[in-house]
Amino acid sequence: MATTTQIDYDVVIAGAGPTGLTLANHLGTLGVRTLVLEKLPTLIDYPRGVGVDDEALRSFQAVGLVDAVRRHTVPNQIMRFVDRRGRVLAAIAPTAQPFGWPRRSGFIQPLVDRELAEGLKRFSHVSLQMQRSVTGFAEFDGGIRVDVQPVDAQGEPVGELRGVTARYLVGCDGGRSPVRTALGLPFDGKSESTKWLVIDIADEPIGTPNVHFVLDDEFPHVVLALPHGVLRYEFMVPAGADDATFESDDNVRKLLARVLPGHVKPNVIRRRVYMHHARIAPTFRRGRALLAGDAAHLMPVWQGQGFNTGIRDASNLGWKLALIVKGRAGDALLDTYTQERHAHAGAMIDLSVLVGKIFVPSNPLLRVVRNVVGPWLSKLPSLRQYIAEMRFKPMPFFSEGVVAHGGTPDPKGQVGKVFMQPRVADANGTVRRLDDAIGLRFALLSWSARADAWIDAEARLILDRLGALPVVVRPDCQSLDREPPQGGVVLADTEGAFKLWFDEARGGIVILRPDRIVAAVCKPWELSDTLRGLAQRMQLDLSDRPAVAAEPTVATTLRAVA
Repeated sequence: MATTTQIDYDVVIAGAGPTGLTLANHLGTLGVRTLVLEKLPTLIDYPRGVGVDDEALRSFQAVGLVDAVRRHTVPNQIMRFVDRRGRVLAAIAPTAQPFGWPRRSGFIQPLVDRELAEGLKRFSHVSLQMQRSVTGFAEFDGGIRVDVQPVDAQGEPVGELRGVTARYLVGCDGGRSPVRTALGLPFDGKSESTKWLVIDIADEPIGTPNVHFVLDDEFPHVVLALPHGVLRYEFMVPAGADDATFESDDNVRKLLARVLPGHVKPNVIRRRVYMHHARIAPTFRRGRALLAGDAAHLMPVWQGQGFNTGIRDASNLGWKLALIVKGRAGDALLDTYTQERHAHAGAMIDLSVLVGKIFVPSNPLLRVVRNVVGPWLSKLPSLRQYIAEMRFKPMPFFSEGVVAHGGTPDPKGQVGKVFMQPRVADANGTVRRLDDAIGLRFALLSWSARADAWIDAEARLILDRLGALPVVVRPDCQSLDREPPQGGVVLADTEGAFKLWFDEARGGIVILRPDRIVAAVCKPWELSDTLRGLAQRMQLDLSDRPAVAAEPTVATTLRAVA
């Protein structure tokens, strides 16, 4: 008689960096039993990412942590590219907030990582274990066995190797990912020969709130203002220089003496030499093992998108894993993870590489062209606005995956893109951001009239399996108590943003995913068939049985760590 292997966890995450911790918070909010394993004794504290975008903040909002995270940010931080004489050649200074948060904020990553780790304490079904190394794994029918080795502070094995079982393993274990290596996946791309020394200084000696890229051919460097009175400098390491010598106390003093007055004695708190990488795995999934964050892709730091790209991975993957482990969707849903995330991650890598080539061109001729043409181009109003508003930033567009385009995918349409996040009001007059009114779940959002009046019994079952919340949005002058959707809410369009959005849409109903990607836009009489198409893509289980558990409507908000 066949025996069934006991499953200890739904998901095991290897690595407690920002991607792994964010994914664990999403899974925790969705009621998924999760184990996070980290080889180090503490979270990493050395210099890391310094830019968080609006999509990442929205992901933290979804799990109730955005207020805690924002305590460690500089909102709307301007990024200026200046020549050696201080002339501004270009500035990135977006003011619009289409997704409800600043497009770009400076932040201190180690402190944000702490907030994400602290957030896991809200969930009795989520465990974070430090000094635990994943040494191997093997699939079996219905799950995956993960070998876990306790290690000391130096990473050396101590104690007995043990095995845990899970439905899935997610490698969030960094650029050298042992999980990716064990899967035999290549990491295509290249590593730049240029290295950079990052120096963090406490008691900020300049007092600037923004970022400056100094395009000096002889001495290129970056100056970044961080929260809590921290100033960061980044200096290019000369070719052939020894890393240890370049980051020595004596050389650090010499470098800082070139950018600060001689009488200033900076309080250096951290330093580290970095090499920039541009690499991506060919797939983010193989069987029951998946990759996310730096384990799946690496990019140069120039646009601060390595951190944010990993957070997008977590937002995309979390709800899919939750649907599967709760028995609502089929395993093939995870194939859409690579379909949806790979191309966009690659576009972010390309953008980061391009900005690096502009900042430090490898060819002397290109440097001359940049220095001559740059000041002239900076005088063109249309180009200045294009750069200032970050229109160059690639935005997610899913031509395939959990989307229903209703025809040929249109990059200029609304489907497959991130939905806006205006403020809305409920019947009590409480004004809040859209996602706070919906929660981390699917939403069936319609303009003026309730959409559920148009669906058949099978479509209602699909909404039940998705745990979708019916939402009607009306002008704020109309009654919110009139004809509410069954089991849903009516919200007021306090800013008029929904009226404008639906005026350009092909239909009055939008199906929103938990990661706030527009899954479909349709007319009321098309809704049932549209839902059936999405259900087929997700392999939804439409057997006539109750759902395992419902997603929470709103995540618990956590106060910041002191």
